This record gives sequence, structure tokens and C-alpha cells, in this order.
Amino acid sequence: MEDTYLTIEKPTEPTLFKDKSSKFYGYAFPVLNEEMAKLHIDHLKTAHKKANHWCYAYRLGVVNMQYRVNDDGEPNNSAGMPIYGQIQSFNLTNVLVVVVRYFGGVKLGVGGLINAYKSTAQLALEDSVIIEKTISQCYGLIFEYKNINTVKRIIKDFQLKILKQEFNEQCYVEFEIRKTDAEKVESILKSHFELEITPLND
Repeated sequence: MEDTYLTIEKPTEPTLFKDKSSKFYGYAFPVLNEEMAKLHIDHLKTAHKKANHWCYAYRLGVVNMQYRVNDDGEPNNSAGMPIYGQIQSFNLTNVLVVVVRYFGGVKLGVGGLINAYKSTAQLALEDSVIIEKTISQCYGLIFEYKNINTVKRIIKDFQLKILKQEFNEQCYVEFEIRKTDAEKVESILKSHFELEITPLND
């Protein structure tokens, strides 16, 4: 079972592609949700007030991937899909690519637009720092204080990453584990009847 994915580490500096006096500025951003994507797009619309088009594509998620494309007034499928094609080509997710166009007065035709948006997106992603991330599963664990040594042993054996812990009469631990190890650890914890385990990000 694959439990890693590729994304970009940080926003890129703008790249520039020119064709027949039109200028295309490419940007790539790491994003986790639609709200983050919208904030970046809105910011670019403010930063490039005199531009003619702000076309984009993004892909989100690591198991059930979602994507969205936008031609922003360009002919259908001449901008958003070529941008998205580059996200696919680099095998990335949790990524937004925006191409800002300043029209230079000469029409490029649909073929020219497809090439321009594809090339600009490619330049932006080539300038990105691509990183591999691990898909993780988070759990909440409730148990009595008398079971603390059992829990600590399991945490140590599987090198669980602790996110939060409270040790009172009833103890609570939140932890994160690689997706590939999650089922095994969940099964072990459930075999201890006095431990109550709940998945947190299903």
C-alpha cells in the first residue's frame, strides 16, 4: 500500500513566458484545501489588477483526490486543463498553479493558448522544490492510569508520534502513525479491552 505522495515545499517565485507580446506569469503554491487556494488566487488578482486572465488548476487530497480547473474567460479547455495536465505530469497533489495573462494585442489561437498555459505551468513547477510526504493516520486513545505502561510500550515499539497527551485519572493520548502501519497498531490497541481508540482523520 502506497503511503507517500509528492507536493511542493513552498510557493515559487513567478516565472515568465512570452508569446506574441502576451505575457504569462506562472505561480505554484502548496495548498491543503479550497479556502487556501482561493486566498492565493484573490491575492494574485489584487497584485495583478491590470491583467486580463487569472487561470488556474489545483489538485487536493492523497487518497480521494479532487481537482478543479478554471479558464477565466479563455476558450474552453485552453488554460485550466493544460495547467492541470502539468500538475498530473509532475505527479503532484495539494498544489495550486495559477497563470496570470497580460494580453499583448495579438490573438494566439486555441493551440497557442494551450501551449502558453502548459509551458508557463511547467516552468513554475520546474522552479518548485518538490518533496515527498508520508500519509498518516491520527488516533485518540483513552485509558485508565493503570494501563499507562502498556500504552508507553506500544508507543515506543511503533515509534508513534505523540500530538497531545493528558494524564489524569482518565488518560488521553493523540498520536500519528504511517498509514501502512495503522491497521496493525489499531488491532493491537483494540486487543487491550481497557483501551478506547478512535480514528481522528477518517
